[in-house]
Amino acid sequence: MSLSHPIPDRLQSPLARRLKSWESLLLLVAVAIFVANCFASPYFLDAWNLSDATFNFTEKAMIAFAMALLVIAGDIDLSVASIIALCSTAMGAAVQAGVGTPGLVAIGLGTGLAAGAFNGALVTRLALPSIVVTIGTMSLYRGIAYIVLGDQAYRGYPDSFAFFGQGYVFWVVSFEFVMFALLAVVFGVLLHKTNFGRSVFAIGNNATGALFSGIRVQRVRFILFLLTGLMSGIAAICLTSRLGSTRPSIAMGWELEIVTMVVLGGVSILGGAGSIPGVVIAAFVMGLVTFGLGLLNVPGIVMSIVIGALLIGVIALPRLWSMLRWGA
Repeated sequence: MSLSHPIPDRLQSPLARRLKSWESLLLLVAVAIFVANCFASPYFLDAWNLSDATFNFTEKAMIAFAMALLVIAGDIDLSVASIIALCSTAMGAAVQAGVGTPGLVAIGLGTGLAAGAFNGALVTRLALPSIVVTIGTMSLYRGIAYIVLGDQAYRGYPDSFAFFGQGYVFWVVSFEFVMFALLAVVFGVLLHKTNFGRSVFAIGNNATGALFSGIRVQRVRFILFLLTGLMSGIAAICLTSRLGSTRPSIAMGWELEIVTMVVLGGVSILGGAGSIPGVVIAAFVMGLVTFGLGLLNVPGIVMSIVIGALLIGVIALPRLWSMLRWGA
């Protein structure tokens, strides 16, 4: 009997499978980038600099958690950055009318939910492809922000509103980072420990089969769009609070970084596979990369090239690995 063939994954121990997982590889990459940044800049290990580094990914990661569920279910939302602009514009207009911090938070969350519901209704009620719908609403929501603001900006946010994007809970631990950690736990439990999460995986693997299994497919998909809109609203509150102003160009280009974060985290772009821990590690990887490049005064356009190359590489890597493996 020949022992030259590798042991199938399903017969290996849980520890062996975990060590060979994408999350483990990604964690090694994160550690390598951290060490490289330590050598690249003497300012990297400063506690306050590390705290500032978290702002490079916390707001995007909040949306990425919801986006991960949406992509696993076989959909996508490319309008998330434009939803941020719409929410921020709505909050800015409310500030001019004298609305206080609680009202601003409610308006930001409500606008995000409304935008997510509109996307979800178009996809689930009219059976339109999510990528087409959200490309359209990406222009729609951003266009509304430009029509309202033009080349102007909304300012004058209350001092208490600044806490969401600038406040610290303990020493160098920001409110945003605490929110990021709490949402990671919530979405991790939702996806991996509940019937709703199992429904998301079932829909992504075989929507027709899921429907015949008794899963209310369209309802689950609609809820996922609502969650994505809500997370965009939360991110809008944090980002607007951190910047202290609203411009129509706010969060421009974030959709690419959020999708990259999701795919880098091991979520299959074809649906049916992925994990929240992977997205968490991917968020740290992207945050470390962008912050390290920033400390080295690398221009923003170069960072965009790096992120684009990262997205293409992550999508192409499994296919190339499969070709090499079976070709050999």
